[in-house]
Amino acid sequence: MSAIKEKMAQDLKEAMKSGETFKRDTLRLLNSALKQVEVDKRIVLSDEDVISILKSAFKQREDALESYLNAKRDDLAQKEKQEMDIILSYLPKQLSDEELRDAVKGIIAEVGAKDGKDLGKVMGAAKKLSAIADGKRISAMAKELLS
Repeated sequence: MSAIKEKMAQDLKEAMKSGETFKRDTLRLLNSALKQVEVDKRIVLSDEDVISILKSAFKQREDALESYLNAKRDDLAQKEKQEMDIILSYLPKQLSDEELRDAVKGIIAEVGAKDGKDLGKVMGAAKKLSAIADGKRISAMAKELLS
């Protein structure tokens, strides 16, 4: 079992004991998403798989948050924000802008990219950063450095 999944299970137990219903419900929701993938694919999830699923769940909540804010539904937006905070606690620490800039510069040098036409090469090589940086941020940084 992955370490992240074990930590989530432990935190779920603690939330149940302490009466934190929101955290309990959020963790149950995430747990069911993980179990669904395990059953569908007939695999035991690794930490990388769990991170991928959690990032997907985070993205869903990010999109919902944006929709709720546009619709002026602050109550629902606040709920999504709280769920996003819980999900973030299980994801690896994201790179700062400066760390991301250095990492992308290294990738650009590694693949020998010269301009915007080489963005595809850079993004292909940048897949290894996906666990610690959002794809949009990587793409934006690569475009900025290649222009």
